Amino acid sequence: MFPSLLELQHFQEAEAGMEVPDTTTDSGDSTVPITDSGNEDSKSPKKKAPVRLGWVVGVKIRCMLNIWGVILFLRLSWITSQAGILLTCLIVMMSVTVTTATALSISAIATNGRIISGGTYFLISRSLGPEIGAPIGMVFSFANALACALNTVGFAEVDDFGTVIVDSVNDVRIVGVITVTILLFISLAGMEWESKTQILFFIALMISFASYLVGTVIPHGTIKQAQGIFGYREIFVSNLKPDWRGPDGNFFRMFAIFFPATTGILSGVNICGDLKDPSTAIPKGTLLAIFWTTISYLVVPLTVGACVLRDASGNISDILTVNSTGVCVGLACNLGWNFTDCTQTQSCRYGLANSLQVLGQISAFYYLITLGVFAASLSSALGFLVSAPKIFQCLCRDNIYPYIGFFGKGYGKNDEPLRAYILCYVIAVAFIVIGGYDLIVFHSCFYMLLLLQKGWRPAFHYYSKWAALYGAVIAVLLMFLFTWWAALVTFSIIFFLFEYVNYTKPKVNWGSSVQASTYNMALSSSVSLSGVEDHIKNFRPQCLVLTGPPNQRPALVDFVASFTKHISLMICGDIIMVSHSVLLQKENKNLLVKWMNKRKVRSFYTPLSADGLRAGARNLLQASGLGKLKPNTLVLGFKSNWRESSPESIEDYINTIYDTFDSNYNLCILRMMDGLDIIEHFEFEGLKSTFPQSLKFLCDFLLEFTNHQTKKISDQGKKTIDVYWIADDGGLTLLVPYLLTRRKRWCRSKVRVFIVGDEQNMDESHKHSLTCIPLFLSLLSLSRFVDSVAPFRLWDEQQEGVSAQELKQNAPWKISDKQFEVFIICQVHAAFPLVLLCLCKCDGFLRSLPVPQSDCPSALYMAWLDTLTCGLHCPAVLIRGNQQNVLTFYCQ
Repeated sequence: MFPSLLELQHFQEAEAGMEVPDTTTDSGDSTVPITDSGNEDSKSPKKKAPVRLGWVVGVKIRCMLNIWGVILFLRLSWITSQAGILLTCLIVMMSVTVTTATALSISAIATNGRIISGGTYFLISRSLGPEIGAPIGMVFSFANALACALNTVGFAEVDDFGTVIVDSVNDVRIVGVITVTILLFISLAGMEWESKTQILFFIALMISFASYLVGTVIPHGTIKQAQGIFGYREIFVSNLKPDWRGPDGNFFRMFAIFFPATTGILSGVNICGDLKDPSTAIPKGTLLAIFWTTISYLVVPLTVGACVLRDASGNISDILTVNSTGVCVGLACNLGWNFTDCTQTQSCRYGLANSLQVLGQISAFYYLITLGVFAASLSSALGFLVSAPKIFQCLCRDNIYPYIGFFGKGYGKNDEPLRAYILCYVIAVAFIVIGGYDLIVFHSCFYMLLLLQKGWRPAFHYYSKWAALYGAVIAVLLMFLFTWWAALVTFSIIFFLFEYVNYTKPKVNWGSSVQASTYNMALSSSVSLSGVEDHIKNFRPQCLVLTGPPNQRPALVDFVASFTKHISLMICGDIIMVSHSVLLQKENKNLLVKWMNKRKVRSFYTPLSADGLRAGARNLLQASGLGKLKPNTLVLGFKSNWRESSPESIEDYINTIYDTFDSNYNLCILRMMDGLDIIEHFEFEGLKSTFPQSLKFLCDFLLEFTNHQTKKISDQGKKTIDVYWIADDGGLTLLVPYLLTRRKRWCRSKVRVFIVGDEQNMDESHKHSLTCIPLFLSLLSLSRFVDSVAPFRLWDEQQEGVSAQELKQNAPWKISDKQFEVFIICQVHAAFPLVLLCLCKCDGFLRSLPVPQSDCPSALYMAWLDTLTCGLHCPAVLIRGNQQNVLTFYCQ
């Protein structure tokens, strides 16, 4: 890993002879000394290096073997008879465009970072994220196991020797199980043996193909001519156009039959962990494999269409002689043969349209084509048997799905997934035994849309997002057009697996395109929102909450989250004194974000270094947010320890309230009778000063206490929220309790709204209820208020002959007798009835926050806020809007 800037700074200081502070933390991280690699090598025994394959053996040959299949030898000639030479070449080119587009996208992804084992699953999951990669990886692993069974059954069904063991069905099962068992032993022997086996299969295919090409140019005897094989004659022109026959005789059906032959381009990608240089091998090997196999797929229809008739009887007696009589129709007549009878009765057994063994018949040696069919099917089966476990191993190690980690263990120098090999073998044998040839679902990679993200820096530049989109759309369409029910089943399985991963939300960070897409959408929406004018119907309280470390004040966090979640912006601001700014470490920030995510709090966390509360709050008020996503409401916790605090601390708190109003922000103050700072409920005084270092420990240790305290905020049930709307501030005092009742845990709560009315118009019952309030409660509240401000008054110093003006200059927070008397007359006596009403039983209390006068001493205002909310055993909230209308009945 690269050193951090702090480590580099300390290194430079050490070089200059300065004392370097200890940067180790309690988390267990320590500086790893740099050691001499040569000494390490000399001390530890050298392990045998794992086998790594180059681009030719590891990718090119492997892809060519998988692309070449039985379709090349058994079906391509029949497709040529139906579609004609021209349309067959068009089918080949159309198929190649889809696979080439996919290969270009794969090449770009493969060069966009370091690739380990896991093949297609690794590329997709690291590009599109676990939500998309994991379902495709699971289905793709299973599909590879089924493809192994499919190719094994295809090998077992080829019977050119006429041997019978039991019967046709059981013979396929017996030969298939024996074959797949042999392939398993080859796989268990390791990649070295598997690669050598694939090379043998490749040589066999090349010999087979060469035998066919030689057979097209050598002279053909009477027997082959009776089968419609004449060599390069005028046959080419007659076979250019299509000749559709039977219910399946149409262009799309021919395309559907041929297309799977070109989809074996992922064989090299699937063993990327065994390649020397995957970033180079995958693009180079895959694209060259596509090129050479495309040439071969074009050569076959061009040559076989030029050498073989569509219909032939195979009877030597159909040769035309001098004494021949009867009608002769067709091109064969010009070549000396009369196949008119079998053509008209549709009883011809030979020719392009009737025999699937044309390539063997035209070959220089018939059984070399059979050898090619065996090599094609067995090489594909072996490739799928190797790739499926490697993909599944990577999926198991990512721990996306439960109960599959057992199969992630690797063995040997190449980390071979032996357990996954056995699992794949069992699946293949099961489908071979039950005759599952028709149960195998072909599916394609269908989602690889390129996103313009900064992390997208592939070394392979010959790609296009439009080509990727084309390949994706065509792949999906073909899935439904070929076998619609199989496509629906596949999509249903993938959707179920996707929803599971999306629900569990695995804690992985792979720099996927889903993350980039989320960022792009958020950025685009934020920019678009900047041009939208504000409207009263769309107003929402966007809160900047001065929580400090959020997990220290969970009640404050949960209260705000209860009316902002999924509705509006919430930012948790943490003002850290400059002397402690070194504690602003990334790991501590990540721990706090994880804590909020664990509590399902949708909020941002913003730490800020400042000299004090007021300076930090002012900076956050000015700088927080982006565009229209900017806070309009400041939320504070009530300063419950104000009596024991220094005058400067009280001034800082009250000035923060002044700055909030000056900034045209709404203000909200939450008071819990038990306090907000849960750290004070513990006796670990030493942890207070080192809380950020002990954050990981405390996050778990305080969880139970946190849940107990915040239950007062969230679990209200069928209870009452009292709202005392003393001043018309625009309606924020009413909007917040309404938003609270939209939450599940508050939805059954009843909201009671109290407003200030005219005493003359008050009902007699209400007047009587007020007069029945015990007088001693009023006196008790007044006495509490007087006692609270007593330490901050000036009367004691005045008795010593010192003027109040001089004392006021030295201690501006002191309260003069005049200020006290005016405040008592204007505020306290007018509002004490409401204070007493607050003592009535309720489970939530919200009151309009009184706006302080500019010359009001901080201690006097603080005592008044304390008196307004004292004696309550429920959450108390003081709210003041910025006089902006936020209620819809103001809207015209």
